[in-house]
Amino acid sequence: MTQNNGKVPSGSWADDPALAPWRAQTASAPRPAPPSETRPAARAEGPRAQRQEQRIPRTPGVASEPPAGPARSPVPAPAAASVATAPAPPPAAAAPGSSAVVAGPWSELGPQVPLERTDPLRPAASAGRGLAHSEGSADVLSYQQLVRSRRDRPTEGWRGAVYTLTRGRLNPGLSPAEADRRQKIARVQAQLAGWHTITVASMKGGIGKTTVSALLGLALAEHRGDRVVALDANPDAGTLADRLLGHPVPYTVRDLVNNLHTIGSLTDIARYTNLAGRLQVLASEQDPAMSESFNNIEYEQVTGVLKRFYNIIITDSGTGLIHSAMHGALEATKTLVIVGAPTVDGGSRASKTLDWLKAHGYDELVSGAVVALSCDRFSRDIDRSAVVDHFAARCRAVVEIPEDPHLATGGHIQLEHLRERTRDAALSLGAYVADQFSWNHPARPYVPGSAQPAGGRG
Repeated sequence: MTQNNGKVPSGSWADDPALAPWRAQTASAPRPAPPSETRPAARAEGPRAQRQEQRIPRTPGVASEPPAGPARSPVPAPAAASVATAPAPPPAAAAPGSSAVVAGPWSELGPQVPLERTDPLRPAASAGRGLAHSEGSADVLSYQQLVRSRRDRPTEGWRGAVYTLTRGRLNPGLSPAEADRRQKIARVQAQLAGWHTITVASMKGGIGKTTVSALLGLALAEHRGDRVVALDANPDAGTLADRLLGHPVPYTVRDLVNNLHTIGSLTDIARYTNLAGRLQVLASEQDPAMSESFNNIEYEQVTGVLKRFYNIIITDSGTGLIHSAMHGALEATKTLVIVGAPTVDGGSRASKTLDWLKAHGYDELVSGAVVALSCDRFSRDIDRSAVVDHFAARCRAVVEIPEDPHLATGGHIQLEHLRERTRDAALSLGAYVADQFSWNHPARPYVPGSAQPAGGRG
């Protein structure tokens, strides 16, 4: 029989009788212990190994033994001892986001928090949700976001008729004229902090100062919620109260001057004023012998009381610019209205009024003034556009007051009796004046001889 160089015969183990002695020797030889059985005993020896075993916590659900190696062969390999003493590889790290605790020396620090919650350089997962929350928060639930855009309701002309007959199902929108009128009303309703003084002036008498003062006062008072008062400062028996009230008044500005010490509330001063629509009117003295005594100092005393109870004060000045009350009115004026006419004398007198104001240091008032042209007198031989261009180059705005039969009577003025063009002109005048309600007027230098420094204009 030939030998097989120590290898297992290729035939059956139990059937070959020649291998019986070798088979018996192999079965009786002691088998070496596997590496997995000898390693715990080696780790248990020595105090260092014991301390290491005590430090490693035993967490339920995590195996403390290293992963099993390859299947053991029935014949021991020569390198078995080195395999038994090799340190076990560290367990694989837990997957990100899991709550499992990794066993090992670093586990003394306690349970590990997932990376996405602890890494300060990594953007938080809720960052995108926070941005979406701000975009969809209650701040965007505004009127513009929730309500469908709708045209304004027309109230005039065929557009208003169509809207009324169809009960709102057909809305042709506002006409250009009605849209312009609403825009002017919005300007008239501009916010006013404190009080504002307006002076209507001209060198020429009988040109329409009282008419312009009345139209301006009615337009402002009709569309505003604050208090508006018109003061007749004409020392020559002015007619402002007649044009606005249509009847004589029991008390005048002279009575107010004599009883200034009794004014402590709005109720006290209401005795001396009269109501024309929503406009308060303070009439001038009708006795020529007493009217001349209404001077600069008394004007300042009266306006000082009116400022305590009224937001807008309109002063209808007298003829000329050199009387004492007119000087006090100009010193307190914030907006100046110059009245002229598209005629030779009316236009030249209004232009000379501007020249006089500039010569006396009122350049600021001239540049911000509004010129109102009373067009009740006109001629086809006059180039009206040339008159308008002249004043537009010198002042802030020009408004033409058209001819109106209701104004031509010289009697009681009522807005509902005016033509539409006249009402629009009065509204335009009020809009230009209200544009200055938010202006910061610089103070003029003090003029020697004046009753107060220019800073009193506000």
